[in-house]
Amino acid sequence: MNPEAKSSLEPKKGLSTVEKTGLAVLAISLFGLFVNPGFVGGVFDAMVLKAKSIVSDVYLVGTLGTAVICSVMTGRILERLGLTDALLRVFMPLARIMRINPAVVVPGVYNILGDINAAGRISGPVLKKAKATKDEQKIAVCTMMQSQQSFSTFMLGLVALTNAGVWAFPVVIIGLFLPLIVVPWLLSKTLWRDTKATEFTEIPRMTPHTKPMDTVFGGAREGAELMFLLLVPAAAVIFAIIGALDYMGVWAGIQSAMTSFFSSVSIEPQTGLLSVLASPTLAMNTLKDIAANLDPRLVVGSFILAASGLPLQVVFGQIPAVWSQASDLTGLEAMGAAVLGAVLRILTAIVMALVITPLLI
Repeated sequence: MNPEAKSSLEPKKGLSTVEKTGLAVLAISLFGLFVNPGFVGGVFDAMVLKAKSIVSDVYLVGTLGTAVICSVMTGRILERLGLTDALLRVFMPLARIMRINPAVVVPGVYNILGDINAAGRISGPVLKKAKATKDEQKIAVCTMMQSQQSFSTFMLGLVALTNAGVWAFPVVIIGLFLPLIVVPWLLSKTLWRDTKATEFTEIPRMTPHTKPMDTVFGGAREGAELMFLLLVPAAAVIFAIIGALDYMGVWAGIQSAMTSFFSSVSIEPQTGLLSVLASPTLAMNTLKDIAANLDPRLVVGSFILAASGLPLQVVFGQIPAVWSQASDLTGLEAMGAAVLGAVLRILTAIVMALVITPLLI
């Protein structure tokens, strides 16, 4: 039989899922162009204008971009001066006393100077080398969520607390350092109990060996990379989506619901939205400008929420990707631990705002 004839007798394959989706998108697009040709253009224009208001006017032209670069440079100088190692020497013995592998505090401590991706890439292998169980690795991810993933968030947050007349020292001690002890202890006694005390024959060193000027200029370059390669794209994506939803009349309801929630738990709504959806650094930059006119409880609650592993794209994107490669956890397990960590951070912000702050003012 002729090969061509034979092939013509073979049954045709059905449409794949992506082909069906593509046809549906094509049909919807053609329908939209027929019924309301200006809608698609209007959505795109709304996305561009909303994203531009943040990317151009805040990051590139405003002071936030410079603040990010300076803060990252400061964080790297402090790291080079041994601050990370000093914090590890304080927290690792406490973890051992609680009968938990001391390595669980490494990502949380490293994250204090603000780099959640590096915290995963560096801490994951440390946890594996320390023979940390999967439960302990989950505790490590959850604990890491309790400290800010950008040092600029911390620095701008300090300015906001000062402008609000809040004594920053107890807020930092209770809101940033205490969770590094309380969260591992709580989780090891409840949800993830496969833990054990382990003696470290050699405590990992986090202090780099870079030369002084390399540290300064390298930190500045890292700050610029953080701004242009992570913060600006993330802000552009989130605010473009918000612009599209706003144009379609959907965003107002979402914003209203989230605003009501944040207001009810003493977190400043505008900065709470920014922390969860876009950038805690942007949230603190906004907060410092309005803090003097706010209830101190709102300022503290917003600062604690921002000083975390948020926004959501970190929880659902970066953490699963990094930790599934650097540790024994799957992407889903890392994500679950990160979600729990975010929930605990929100609860911490509520407690700090409603219970602790009245005692400080």
